[in-house]
Amino acid sequence: MNFPFCESKELLQYLDKGSPVLIPTDTLPALATFPKNAIELWNIKKRPKSKPLILMGSTTDQLLKYVLPVAIKDAIRMCSSYWPGALTIVLPASGEIVQSLNPSGDSIGIRIPACEVSMDFLNKSGPLATTSANLSGQETLIDPYELSQCFPKLPLLSPVPWPTSSGLASTLIKWKSPGKWQLLRRGAVIPKELY
Repeated sequence: MNFPFCESKELLQYLDKGSPVLIPTDTLPALATFPKNAIELWNIKKRPKSKPLILMGSTTDQLLKYVLPVAIKDAIRMCSSYWPGALTIVLPASGEIVQSLNPSGDSIGIRIPACEVSMDFLNKSGPLATTSANLSGQETLIDPYELSQCFPKLPLLSPVPWPTSSGLASTLIKWKSPGKWQLLRRGAVIPKELY
């Protein structure tokens, strides 16, 4: 039997117990959990720990508190231009959270999705460790019912149908130095700051 679709309150209870959950976003559906339980996402996906996770939140302040001061000014400019939206920003990280999301590195990827359903949930949960909802190396599923077949032990956010997503991964850019950014993955958004 597949796991049920759950209202936000019930889904938060699963998160509190350490379970990953499935939520929609504006790009691809996401596997999500509290950062302290992020190891579960690598295990479920069969994903190498050398591939970092993304911290998704509902406000810039929630996310920038994990970023080193040297990159804050550039990060604020980029966030104010492209968030909420399909842009993930990789920045030098401060604090222990980097060990949860990027054990082999010193940076953190952050994003605010342009999806009202996920934003509402993130407002209630706080920032979550996320990754696309697929097994490593396999195609990402978009339909919540197909996701429930692929991940039968995980609860999904209701209501369904989920909002339409782009089906494209977010654009991924990395801060290199003041005013300098590097494109790591091309997605739906290409910031003009890269040209």
